[in-house]
Amino acid sequence: MDRIGDIALFLRVLDAGSISAAARRLDLSPAVASQRLKRLERDLGVRLLHRTTRRLHPTPEGQALAARGRVLVQELEALGEDLREGAAHVTGTLRVTLSASFGQLYVAPLLPEFQRLHPKLRISAHLSDDLVDLVRDGFDLAIRIGALEDSGLVARRLAANRRVLCAAPAYLRERGVPHTPDDLAGHDGVLLMGRDGRQDVWTLVGPDGATARVRMASRFESNLGEVMREAALAGQGIALHSLWHVADDLRSGRLVVVLPDWRPPTTQISAVTPSRLQPPRVRRFVDFLADRFGTQPPWERPGLAGDAADQ
Repeated sequence: MDRIGDIALFLRVLDAGSISAAARRLDLSPAVASQRLKRLERDLGVRLLHRTTRRLHPTPEGQALAARGRVLVQELEALGEDLREGAAHVTGTLRVTLSASFGQLYVAPLLPEFQRLHPKLRISAHLSDDLVDLVRDGFDLAIRIGALEDSGLVARRLAANRRVLCAAPAYLRERGVPHTPDDLAGHDGVLLMGRDGRQDVWTLVGPDGATARVRMASRFESNLGEVMREAALAGQGIALHSLWHVADDLRSGRLVVVLPDWRPPTTQISAVTPSRLQPPRVRRFVDFLADRFGTQPPWERPGLAGDAADQ
């Protein structure tokens, strides 16, 4: 019996929600797909699916098989692809999901160069600030910014994500320049509405390692970093931004760093994949990005925002 193939079919059924939909994707008849699922249940000695008139639902045993079987199937598929393509050939479609602003500014300009290096490769780039499920939505990898949740995914650090407080010069002329974290209490914050709610408490680390937590009042908030940047440029208040996001604005003086001796904790920019066993297209792309960003990423190189931020 093709045990791995039957497990892969079972996973397709869960993802598609029905046997007929999964069968169509695998070019099987629904009758054959149903027989193979029954065969898998007989062989394992457990029921894997509850069948209702509307949808199939996994039993507890089915959930356990899905959790462990998905990793097994993915790793075997990746191994087969690896062996077929060989280390010297990068082919197929690279499906990558990226933070919208970071992807547009720093990854998208690199994609044509990567394709010139690997002319047989196709790229599908998905830009979104939503937290995409890589396995469910079929992505090879994600480029994520900030602390990573313990999701069982595999992460490789690409660069440090240094962050700053910044504001427009006109705002600071009108409201005054804060000199200590306590001074922020008299200022407006431009706040992020993230997955965890309104991020109105800022943690700052001083030059001696001391920390301060400040709750910011706000007249402007958004779930999109680019909208926050525009609000800060318009003088709406002080914003907490990743350095990469405001590098050009700091260099030009459109924004200036506030409390340069008190910085938000540094996080990281990571390439996240569903498995350690990756096809060549994924390994080469992650290596490519790590090389381009290097120990000193473009937004921190001399003459860019890093110099402005340290003034």
